Amino acid sequence: MSRSKNLAVKYLVAAILFFGVMTLSGLMSAAYYIQPDFLFGLIPFSIAKMLHIDTMIIWLLMGFMGAVYWFLPDEFEIEPAGIWAAEILFWVFVSAVLVVAATFVLVQWGPSTETTLWLVQQGRKYVEAPRWAAIGVALVMLVFAWNVVGTALRARRITGIMAVMSVNMVPLVLLYLIAFPKIDNMAVDLYWWWWLVHLWVEATWEILIGCIMALAVMKLLGTSRKIVEGWLYVEVSMVLGTGILGLGHHYFWIGTPDYWLGIGGFFSALEPLPLLGMVVHAVYDAGVHRMKTTNRPAFYWTLAEAFGNFLGGGVFGFMITLPQLNLFAHGTQWTVSHGHFAFWGAYACGVLSVCYIAMQEQRRLAVVNGRGWVWAFVLLNGGLIGMVGSLLVAGMAQTFFERAIGGSTLEAFIAGQENPWFVLGMYSRMFFGLIFTAGYLTLAWNLLALGHREAAAVAQPAPAE
Repeated sequence: MSRSKNLAVKYLVAAILFFGVMTLSGLMSAAYYIQPDFLFGLIPFSIAKMLHIDTMIIWLLMGFMGAVYWFLPDEFEIEPAGIWAAEILFWVFVSAVLVVAATFVLVQWGPSTETTLWLVQQGRKYVEAPRWAAIGVALVMLVFAWNVVGTALRARRITGIMAVMSVNMVPLVLLYLIAFPKIDNMAVDLYWWWWLVHLWVEATWEILIGCIMALAVMKLLGTSRKIVEGWLYVEVSMVLGTGILGLGHHYFWIGTPDYWLGIGGFFSALEPLPLLGMVVHAVYDAGVHRMKTTNRPAFYWTLAEAFGNFLGGGVFGFMITLPQLNLFAHGTQWTVSHGHFAFWGAYACGVLSVCYIAMQEQRRLAVVNGRGWVWAFVLLNGGLIGMVGSLLVAGMAQTFFERAIGGSTLEAFIAGQENPWFVLGMYSRMFFGLIFTAGYLTLAWNLLALGHREAAAVAQPAPAE
């Protein structure tokens, strides 16, 4: 394989390993709701939650990078520009993540000083990594952009998909720089912080996964480039419109003008539609031509990506970003329910699809099928949907009893945490979290063992007659 594809496999393996850390820290976070003194004095809830959310961002980002490095040589028929730098920075990236995770667990926090900001954490939700690590991530993103754009310039030709990806590299790098300024005014800081959290993840990531899925469906189903590129252009236009305007649902209650209530509530729900259209059109086109795929797990994870993105990001997003509901539901477990569904459907399923595509080619498998991936698919999706439903029940109890009836007082908050529906939701979430964990272990085993059983069977000598 090419150097780029070898690097892609490293990134995908690292992504799956950090996926496991995210799953474990998620179970820890869930346990605190059932047993508040869980791991008392060792790892507080705030640290477990930080590990859960930050490793989610890291493993998905690594998965995206692995997918891009996998498809780049196929698109340009040359080795990516600056691949040597990407190979070095992979180890820098992984080492930095491990050091930051160890700091979160062992050091946890420090005084509000420049030293803490540089060496422990920045104290900004979702971008808690200390300043030195944030600089490292920015450097990795810069080299990643160089690999994509520089390869297009070297090849002196470009496809529609890679043109979209190349342009997307600009905001992918620039928006992350919002993590650096130290703004003393909290209102101003939060205003720009939402640009990072929303537009970096919900706009640039949406376009990036759209490009990756376009390449994946062409690989899996032989879909024409004309179809996927057409839908990709629709997605870019929709994200430019809905992604930026959809940012308004974060401005509802922070003193901004009233017009953001209507703008933010409506446009937030439209972002996932083009990706759904792309996959459905690709499947229809493949069906017309007697659809055949040699990689069933990758195909099913692609379908889960499209419909999970539509339901989790679109339907659930629209349901909670309507101002009339958001007034009562914002910050409850209802928000957490939407977040789990949206990230899983919008990004995680697509990364898992590419993992199976890469494993098929790396291990030279004519067909990828079997029972292992089916169990992983059912357990992961079943566990995730169960958690989403459990969190929704708990969130609706909070919304009704704590917010609508109780008026968001401290007494109402305590009563909401003790409400039987909330308690049931927390226990149920833990149960489905264990199912999800079983799915992760099955997935990891299946990816590790993929093709080895067939190779062992071929290696067995034929019985003597």
